[in-house]
Parts: sequence; C-alpha cells; structure tokens
Amino acid sequence: MRLTNIPQLYRNVNRWTEILSVLSRYGLADWIQRFQFDFAKGFLKDRDGEVLAKYTREARVRMALEDLGPTFIKLGQILSTRPDIVGVDQAEELKQLQANVPADPPEQVRKLIEEELGQPIDQLFSTFEDTALASASIGQVHLARLFTGEKVVVKVQHHGIEKKVSEDLDILSGLAALAENVPEFRDYHPKATVAEFQRALRRELDFGREERNILQFEAAFEHNDTVEIPKVYPDLCTPRVLTMEYIDGIKLNDHERLVAEGIDLSEVARRGAELYMDMIFDSGFYHADPHPGNLVLLPGDVIGLLDFGMIGRIDDRLREDIEDLLMGITGRDAELLTATIVRIGSTPPDLDERALRRDANDYVSDFANQQLEGLNFADAVNEMFKIVRNYRIQLPPQVVMLLKTMMMLDGTGRMLNPQFSLSELLHKHRRRIMMKRFSPSRRLRKLWRMYNELERLAEVMPRRISEILELVRVGKFDIHLDHRRLEPSVNRMVMGIMTAALFMGSSQMLSSDVPPLLFKDEAWLQMQDISIPGAVGLVISFAIGFRLVMAINRSGKLDRE
Repeated sequence: MRLTNIPQLYRNVNRWTEILSVLSRYGLADWIQRFQFDFAKGFLKDRDGEVLAKYTREARVRMALEDLGPTFIKLGQILSTRPDIVGVDQAEELKQLQANVPADPPEQVRKLIEEELGQPIDQLFSTFEDTALASASIGQVHLARLFTGEKVVVKVQHHGIEKKVSEDLDILSGLAALAENVPEFRDYHPKATVAEFQRALRRELDFGREERNILQFEAAFEHNDTVEIPKVYPDLCTPRVLTMEYIDGIKLNDHERLVAEGIDLSEVARRGAELYMDMIFDSGFYHADPHPGNLVLLPGDVIGLLDFGMIGRIDDRLREDIEDLLMGITGRDAELLTATIVRIGSTPPDLDERALRRDANDYVSDFANQQLEGLNFADAVNEMFKIVRNYRIQLPPQVVMLLKTMMMLDGTGRMLNPQFSLSELLHKHRRRIMMKRFSPSRRLRKLWRMYNELERLAEVMPRRISEILELVRVGKFDIHLDHRRLEPSVNRMVMGIMTAALFMGSSQMLSSDVPPLLFKDEAWLQMQDISIPGAVGLVISFAIGFRLVMAINRSGKLDRE
C-alpha cells in the first residue's frame, strides 16, 4: 500500500473495521462448516440471529454484501450479471439482493430539490407527495404534478450517498489489491471487476446520464406506436434530480390483473421480444434491465419502458461478434461458438483450445435433440458461462450484459406465456441478421473503417521504422524479454542456495566450536562446546527449507518433471 494512502486509510478506519469484521465473520463461518465442530457452529449468527454455518457459501456472500450496505449491494447486483467471473450459482444467488434503503426525511428531500433546481418546491410543482413511492440504493422516487397538469415522478438522490459511495469505492480498491495476492480470489479478476463496478456506479450516480439516455430513446422510437418512452423535463433535471413523465400502466409482473383485463399475454410476449430485437440488432442501443417490474402495459398493447439507468450500446464490430455467439448457441455450431469465444474473450496463456472445442461439442450435443421451441435460452447461456469460467476466460462486459438482458427477456416472456421461446425467435431472425450483416451499407461502413485504419498505419509506419533504424545505428536498440512465471522459480532457487549455504556454514561453526559457546565443560550434560551461532543458523536453515518445500508442494509441482 502506498504511503500517500495512509491518511485516506486513517479517515476511513471505522468503515474499514466494519467491513473487515463482517467479512471475517462470514468467512469464518465457511471454515467452521468444513469441519465437524458442531459445538462451534452456533457461535456465528447473522443480524437476524440465524446460524451462519447452515447456509451455503454463495448465500453467505450475499448476506455479507447485504450487511455492508448500499454500495456493496450494488456491487452484488452487478456481479449477478457476470456469471463468467463469479460462476452461475453465485450469480443466481446474488439476484436475490434487494436494497431496502429507508427513504430520506421529507424536509431533507425538499431541501435537496430546492438547492438543485434553485426555486422553492411550491413554485416548481403544484403538488408534491412527501411519501416516497419507492426507495433504492442510490435514490428515491416521489410523485408530483406540474402546474400544467402533467403527473410526473421525481427521482432524488439520497442525502450523502456520493460521499459514502466514494469512501466504499476507495476501500473496495484496497480490498481488490489485496485479493489479487490470494490464489483462490485471483481467478475472479478483483481489480478489473472493481474497476468495472466503479465506472458503472459513478455513471449511475449521475442522473444527467439517465436523462440523456431517455432523450436518445425518445428520438429513436418517436414514430414507433408499439412502445412508450417517458417524457423527460430538462428544466427540472440536474445530476442529482430527475423529473420525468409518470407512465400509468399494468406492470408485467401483475399477472392477475393482466388476466382479469383479458389481455393476450402471448402477443404481449412476442411484441416485447420483437421490440428488443429491433433495439439490439437495428438501433445499436437497448434497455438493459427488462425485468417485469420495469415493463408496463398501456392501452392498445403498447409497452412502456421504465428505469433507463442501465443501457447497453453496441457498435458494428461488437454486433457481429454477438451475432456469431448467438448463432453458435441457437444454430448448434460448436466450431463457430468456440472460435467466437476465443476471439472476443480474454483467455489465459495456458488455454487448452482443443479441450475447449471438445467441451463445446458436448455442450452443443446436449441441446441438439431439443426442439427450438422447447429450448430454454437462459439454461443454454448458463451452461455456456460454466464452460467459459472453467477455462478462466473472461468475456467483454458488453457481451455479458447483452446475454444477461436476453436471458431476462426470455424469463419475462416465459412468465407471460410458458410456450414462449427466445431461441425460436432468434432462429427465425437468423436470415434477417445475416442479410443485415452482408447489406451494402454495413459492408461500406466496414470497408471505410478498414481504410481509415490502413491509412493511419501507412502514416505511422515510416516514422516508426525510421526511429528503430536510428536506435540500431546509435547502438541503443534493446529487446526486452518478459519471462512469464520465471521470477517465482528464480526466487525459490536463490532461497534454496542461501538455505544450503546457511546449513553448511552453520554445520562448520558447530564442528569448529565458534564462540560464543554453550554448556562448555558441563559433564552432567555429557556434551561440550556447542556453538550458539551455529545452532541458531542450523535451526533457521531447517525452518527456511521446510517453508520452501511446503511452498513448492502447494504449487502442485513438487513431483513433476
């Protein structure tokens, strides 16, 4: 840890203590569960008094994040979208995380709105309900009405949330740096995961970004009568306050009301899926949180979208990669699937591509005998995530976000209509997807992109070659070799040589009676002339040698050639 971080560590010492206390409590429960210490299992309990040792490891991770508060709950919610990093079981457990954050007092909310918008709240809204409609980790929502009569929702950040999040993000960075040195956490890519989380959370703290997302959707779907985007009021928006139209409809998770209204649920599921296909494969940006609570049904079977804090964007190159991945899954093409995963993913140096291809073939064979209309898209993607994680491959965040969005869409569709199949819909769109890929406009964009890259390369290459030749001429051209995994081996070799030298030197001092001596001429001990430096050196050499052997044994390479 850098010395410049010490004042920061001191300022956050209470929060550090709280976090480490919670982590150690839930981590200690994991150790107790491994052994048959029944008498000890009742000692560790959660905040509700339940014994921790009876829960699975995945459940304890979720409970620890809940105890640590809004920032860590948000971390868990984001990790639930990364089964390629944390595993499918842990991701499924983290989906249960709910941020039950108490709403701020009305006077605090009113004060923040007035400070942000620069006017008394009575001059901004004709009515404003002090009771929050909902309260989440970042902010809370209140109903209000404008003087022009429109009913609106006002989203307000929690008091002091920016400072608290900033402190927690600093601590998370420190924990990630420590976790990188722990072998069992290294495969989770702690630093990269926390960096991704920091970007996502800082964006969510800026309500101005959500405002721009809504405006972009309004422009894109202005002439689409099948979807409703809430109108945003820029004059009543700041980075900490967001005012938008209140959409009054039936939420798709209100199944009883949908049935009572006589709505054709299969048609709603189909239209919703078609809407998302248009967003993903035509517009290049999409609503990335299609759970039933964020989708409402309006008269005329119009679908209203809520909560634009999580938006996915894809360019032509990424779209082609995702299309290949989806075609590999739904088209049961193991070669295409393997090639795409290796091309777009971050692969370890020791990746066994042949074994990966074999597992991909087995994966495809498992789903080959199923009819497309009966194929569960979420199950298929989760199985793929398991393979990816087994080979320590990390997929790009944009790809994982899109796959998780489609899995959520598949689940929402099946909730409305048990016969709904996103896989079948994707297969029907396969021809359309391929036609778009080879359309003249996309080919021209790709050629233009290649031309620009070649042009930049042609401009840079002569100068780079000239610089290299100049370095060669003056004798300053160096080649730096990176010996991967050589440093630990060299360290062990040096430590072994030093241990052997210490052992030999200590033995020589013992045999030569190098002073100071112990027990000299003590006949009752039946020994004479023990060299203290020699004895101490011998003990130290044995300790270092034992530690070295244990370290090599833990690496699993003690008995390998």
